[in-house]
Amino acid sequence: MDNDSNQIALAFDRVSKVYETAESGPRDVLDSLTFEIRQGQTIAVVGRSGSGKSTLLNLAAGIDVPSDGEVSLFGRELSKLGDEERTLLRRDHVGLIFQFFHLLQHLTVRDNVSLSAMIAGEKPRDFDPRVDALLDRVGLADRGGDRVQKLSGGEMQRVAICRALLMNPKLLLADEPTGNLDDENGGRVMDLMLSLAREEGMTLVYVTHSREFADLADDVWEIHGGKVEAQSETTEPQKGREQGSKGEVRNR
Repeated sequence: MDNDSNQIALAFDRVSKVYETAESGPRDVLDSLTFEIRQGQTIAVVGRSGSGKSTLLNLAAGIDVPSDGEVSLFGRELSKLGDEERTLLRRDHVGLIFQFFHLLQHLTVRDNVSLSAMIAGEKPRDFDPRVDALLDRVGLADRGGDRVQKLSGGEMQRVAICRALLMNPKLLLADEPTGNLDDENGGRVMDLMLSLAREEGMTLVYVTHSREFADLADDVWEIHGGKVEAQSETTEPQKGREQGSKGEVRNR
């Protein structure tokens, strides 16, 4: 996969997602979404609870599959891949950051950051320098041997960011990365996540309830009624206008 800034990192083509519920039957979450996000772009996704923001991220990562339509990640159609192939693609090219950190409390900071590389069978000498550099970059160089249960919430999220970045992902997906933090720590984590993603040329898509944090992205997309609408002046939803390095949204 090349690093050409014109490369399409993530594409949805008429993607819909319907969940079956025992109480009320089918529930349409996403409705025929079509968009493209280019390599290096930063997109913030906003919307009310239950609007489909997390569903969009799960589909982008290949964790979930659409009810209709096609999701492509760096030109590979996920529906044509088996579960194992999607898992490997996600492991090698996607970093995930969650609201509740999902760290292993009994492991050290260093071991939590290193976990994906160890699972992939890489040797410590190959990933140790990357671990050191990331922990230093987020201000935790002296905490590598501490168990994560000793850390504050903001420190835990910084460890989670390091873990997500360890394998040099092309795409970084963050689901409410500041939702479990106070405003001060949330602002620090957002600034850190954005600066790291931009320094390394990653595509970043993050979900947030904060309009202040959303406005830090290149573009802001709002999910409403199963559709995506671009909120910033740099995109023009519904018309499919080519945006150069910007994302393109087309609802059909």
